[in-house]
Amino acid sequence: MDSKDVEVVRQQLGRPPRGLRAVAHRCPCGNPDVVETAPRLPDGSPFPTLYYLTCPKAASAIGTLEGSGLMRDLQARLGADPELAAAYQAAHDDYVRRRDAAAEEEGLEPLPRDMQSTGGMPKRVKCLHALVAHELAVPGANPIGREALDALPEWWSDGPCV
Repeated sequence: MDSKDVEVVRQQLGRPPRGLRAVAHRCPCGNPDVVETAPRLPDGSPFPTLYYLTCPKAASAIGTLEGSGLMRDLQARLGADPELAAAYQAAHDDYVRRRDAAAEEEGLEPLPRDMQSTGGMPKRVKCLHALVAHELAVPGANPIGREALDALPEWWSDGPCV
């Protein structure tokens, strides 16, 4: 990863980033807003979040959505809509497949099969930050992430976060 991007991510997070592999998505302002991380940290401990949202402006906007009750509504829809549930299961499967491929590329042991993918997938809506990160990194992969992303304001419109 480019050293400038690493420094931007460090500033966004307020700490040194861990397990960085690549910028997975860039904000319209040009800065990274989602990074791809290794499935295991340098010390070998599991890190199941392959796509990590780094932009504090996007994170704040998503936090507002979470506080609005959107997660509860999406969870209810997930239980009542078989097509949405199937698409969410497919998002989970995509995430695990990509995470396993990243482990293989890094020469790491894949994470256990029973370990979560991210954001509560495939049965719960637990973290919109993670679901939006997946959708930004892999457009069209995550239907819940897409709905949340579509509900967000243009967090970049008043300039870059760092």
